[in-house]
Amino acid sequence: MSFIDDSAVSGFNPSNLIGELVDQAGGKHGAKLVLAYSGGVDSELLALGLSEFAREHHEYRYLLVHVHHGLSDNADVWVSHCESRAGVYGLPISIKRVVVDTGPRKSIEAEARNARYDGIKSLMEPGDLLLTGHHLDDQLETVLLALKRGLGPKGLSAMGNTQVFDGDKQLIRPLLSISRELIEAKAKAVGLIHINDESNSDDKYDRNFLRLEIIPRLKARWGAIATTASRSAFLCAQQQAVIDEEVSERLPVFISSRTGLGSLDLGLLGAQSSNWQSLLFRGFIEKLGFAPPSQSQLAQALSQLLTARRDAKVELRLGDLLIRRYQGHAFLGSITDETDESPIQQCIEVDTSSLLDKDAQVSFSLSKRNRLSITKVSLSDRVRLPDSSQPVSIRFSVRGSTRCHPVNRDKARELKKLWQEYGIPPWERARVPCIFYGEQLVCAVGYWIETGFLCEQNECGLVFTSYQV
Repeated sequence: MSFIDDSAVSGFNPSNLIGELVDQAGGKHGAKLVLAYSGGVDSELLALGLSEFAREHHEYRYLLVHVHHGLSDNADVWVSHCESRAGVYGLPISIKRVVVDTGPRKSIEAEARNARYDGIKSLMEPGDLLLTGHHLDDQLETVLLALKRGLGPKGLSAMGNTQVFDGDKQLIRPLLSISRELIEAKAKAVGLIHINDESNSDDKYDRNFLRLEIIPRLKARWGAIATTASRSAFLCAQQQAVIDEEVSERLPVFISSRTGLGSLDLGLLGAQSSNWQSLLFRGFIEKLGFAPPSQSQLAQALSQLLTARRDAKVELRLGDLLIRRYQGHAFLGSITDETDESPIQQCIEVDTSSLLDKDAQVSFSLSKRNRLSITKVSLSDRVRLPDSSQPVSIRFSVRGSTRCHPVNRDKARELKKLWQEYGIPPWERARVPCIFYGEQLVCAVGYWIETGFLCEQNECGLVFTSYQV
């Protein structure tokens, strides 16, 4: 520690760093500043800075969150330490107990991190700010791990001082430009008590291996390596921001919403250069909320989507991501969603008398995630009421040879031809609820009402609405 200049220690003020980033992140009055408080030296110093900031800024709310992972024999002792120190700082604290999946082929580091953030998010509201103790050396570790994984500019951008968190919150890292040595020197200078997690000395974890074995040697050779790596990360972030902006401007032209599903026009995509094909397809994947695949997976997917025979069935599974092709468009889906949205049963009988009541309104569970409501109304496009003797049912996977005659069409067609006209992919057709009166199809929910079953003006009828829960 002797190489740390005393003036650097005395001039280092965590409270001021917090204030700068709260302003930069646009913290609103009444927002809650939440500190991920492990009790380690980094978060301990931030807790001290937050307590000083709180005394001057009553327009915000404050909370320390300590996550109990249950992975260490000392976890309960750490809880006691954090509760005691929170009292010293005069800040409220919440202890969040989580369960970490330590099953086979699971990364304990990744699973613990996911459980930690999920636990913290459960205590936050839109507009809140999360403070973490990441510092300059953590940034170097992140850059090195990104190189090890073969990541591009986005991965090498590493961590930013501020970033959007969980969609409607902000994450800020007040110590990101501060070295570990300066943090430890400051903590010692102000007499902070902190805990030492014994897992930090276990080099079977990648970050610990870098921290214990590699980074000290790098620093011994190049003393400014953490600072220069952080500069590279910033430059990558700057370039990635330009790429993201350009992709965001170009992408809408390639996305079709003709079926309401959102698909990528492969004809237009195939006319682009190979570099833009990759960027736009990756942008489409991220826009729909999926984790981007690796470069080799992306190249494989594009190759199959763009070059497979016109009549070939293209279906790729990359983790939870499902990529399929239909009518010259790429569709994305979640394997988990596929299971959760599959019909619980193929035919649901409906009590006809319940639909004839004066103010009829009933609903049915179609799958783990979807329900169907039936409402009796006298406005909007609606299906005429069944006769009291007609059995009513909700059916799925109706035969493609079924003859259908939607209103406003001159003649009837087979159901499979109508699905094609509407651009409904085969895998989606099996999830469309179809309403039958007896053996007569009267409505494909969300798409059409059959001729002869549309209500006349001022006549009461039924509206069928499928929705997610």
